[in-house]
Amino acid sequence: MMINWSSREIDVFLVLAETLSFRRTAERVHLSQPAVTGVVGRLEEALGVKLFDRTTRQVQLTGPGQIFLEQAQRLRHMTEEAVRAVREVATLQVGQVAMAAMPSLAATVVPRAFARFQAQHPRVRLALMDTLSDPAFELVRAGRVDFALTAANPAYADLDYLALASDGFVLLIPEGHVLARSRKPLAWADVAQLPHISMPLPTSVRQYADAALLEQRIRFSPQFELEHLASIKAMVAAGLGVAALPEMAANVGPDEGIVRRRLRAPDLRRPIGLVTLRGRSLSPAAQAMVDLLREAMSKFARP
Repeated sequence: MMINWSSREIDVFLVLAETLSFRRTAERVHLSQPAVTGVVGRLEEALGVKLFDRTTRQVQLTGPGQIFLEQAQRLRHMTEEAVRAVREVATLQVGQVAMAAMPSLAATVVPRAFARFQAQHPRVRLALMDTLSDPAFELVRAGRVDFALTAANPAYADLDYLALASDGFVLLIPEGHVLARSRKPLAWADVAQLPHISMPLPTSVRQYADAALLEQRIRFSPQFELEHLASIKAMVAAGLGVAALPEMAANVGPDEGIVRRRLRAPDLRRPIGLVTLRGRSLSPAAQAMVDLLREAMSKFARP
């Protein structure tokens, strides 16, 4: 059976069950007495039972009316709890934000944004997964994260990509190297023959380095391939080679024993973007986190 009544009608019933007076109920709910009578009549017709016994002197709940009162009170409480829960999420009092990010971002930009967010919204839980682009796309697809920050634009119909920023490439050079004496930018072709320490394919860092040297008709053959940025920087500091990295990646770990030089010709910029599931809007908390991340990245990377 289809029951069609409004929250307003339930409220009228609850007030009448409390006052047992049509006059006082009409005053409290700002309706006329005939309107209150009409509400009760519609409820009784929908339920097929009498809710109140009425005489000229008194109004009393019937047995079915008492049962309906208990359920209506429970329904009103559940409605109020639902409204309260939604408002808390909307005003960032509670909730959760889960995101995936490339290791270079997870170690630099994200912690600062997380710290600011947590200070502003201490009851919202945060979760971070540091991973490469392809696994990040799958995390978004599976709904395990709200969004991902990656350096790759996914060519998938079910994912959306919004560019947020980009960072240029720098060459990390051992402090005692001859190229460390100058502060001028270096061309990719000028450093191609040096021993390079790079990340393996299919990382975005390696793909960009391959593309930059391919423009000069040079095949990139790094001497060492390492997955972790801290290890790459340690190898450079030890004098084992140089490393071409995006600036955000180069910011991971200390620069002790290392000198940076901007790389040009070509002046590559690696885009950083937001990956979301198409057709699914971000929660207020997730959108607030995106705004903080965008602000944090803008300090040292242009769109």
